[in-house]
Amino acid sequence: MIIRAAEPRDAEALAAIYDHHVLHGFGSFELEPPGVAWMDAKRRDLQALGLPFLVAQLGNRVLGYAYAGPFRPRPGYRYTVEDSVYVAPDAIGRGVGRAVLARVLDECTELGVRQVIAVIGDSRNAASIGLHTALGFQHSGVGRSLGFKHGRWVDIVWMQKALNGGDATPPEGPGIRLS
Repeated sequence: MIIRAAEPRDAEALAAIYDHHVLHGFGSFELEPPGVAWMDAKRRDLQALGLPFLVAQLGNRVLGYAYAGPFRPRPGYRYTVEDSVYVAPDAIGRGVGRAVLARVLDECTELGVRQVIAVIGDSRNAASIGLHTALGFQHSGVGRSLGFKHGRWVDIVWMQKALNGGDATPPEGPGIRLS
């Protein structure tokens, strides 16, 4: 398996993975798949900001992807990103998510990021919570019943990982680009 930057040619595979999670899971609060064009625009926008949007590929197949995006658009948040990770349903549990998210974290460290936030849909999402825990994230809280999907109320689990010393020292450098 190789981890590499996502490219335009990956848009269909990325959208197919995301579509599955939109239609069958709680990791995304989308109700309808947004499509290939939306996914490619998301990739382009994040990469244009200098942020990682990576895929895990085995042979010619994209098995999963992860990226970091600005946590919030205001300048005070320029040292914090939010991660996202999605894996093809038949590749879950094979280390794909861990490999691609670990690489995103490495790239965020190189960018000078100080905090990474995971906003995990569904407090029952043991796979994502376990993945983030294994990569050193700490529980930060739970927002109860913040979304409604597939006929039930869904929680948000907040997890956080400090990079580059976290809040122990003032940041160095300008932080990430927000727009």
